[in-house]
Amino acid sequence: MSGGYDDLKTSWPELVGSPGHYAHDMIHKDRPDVQIPVVVVGTEVPPGFDDKRVRLFVHPDFNLKVALTPVVG
Repeated sequence: MSGGYDDLKTSWPELVGSPGHYAHDMIHKDRPDVQIPVVVVGTEVPPGFDDKRVRLFVHPDFNLKVALTPVVG
């Protein structure tokens, strides 16, 4: 690994179904440089790409489990 920008993780499919707080911690561990807003599925979000953001879409249930693969953008 060269340690450059191309080596940064950009998606976390393994977190689908995990509790939101756990997913947040894992993403932050891999990418402390990004903001991680938690969004309930069905909530409208503004369009646009942001390479310093990972939206964490969660189900609106008690555990707020991750519903969609978190990706940078």
